[in-house]
Amino acid sequence: MSPGRFRHFADFYPFYLAEHADRRNRRLHFVGTTLVLACLARLLYTGQPAWLLGALLCGYGFAWVGHFFFEKNRPATFKYPLYSLMGDWVMYRDIWIGRVRL
Repeated sequence: MSPGRFRHFADFYPFYLAEHADRRNRRLHFVGTTLVLACLARLLYTGQPAWLLGALLCGYGFAWVGHFFFEKNRPATFKYPLYSLMGDWVMYRDIWIGRVRL
């Protein structure tokens, strides 16, 4: 599958999943995304903007560790930032409903 320009998210998502073939990487994404939700909840509860920074650090930090150390690839965020963000949330949902194995 060529990672050329994607016109639609539906075309991008199979590429995104292929970039997350290592279960350890998917697990790190899952933990990071869960922590993002926790940080955003704290932001809403406290009104302290530092939680937004925490959300960004958790989301990208866990994901990038998974890519650089386990997947040995460059995160799709660098080339496809919007589709990659969408892919993170769709994969998170797909893990919860059992479409993607954790």
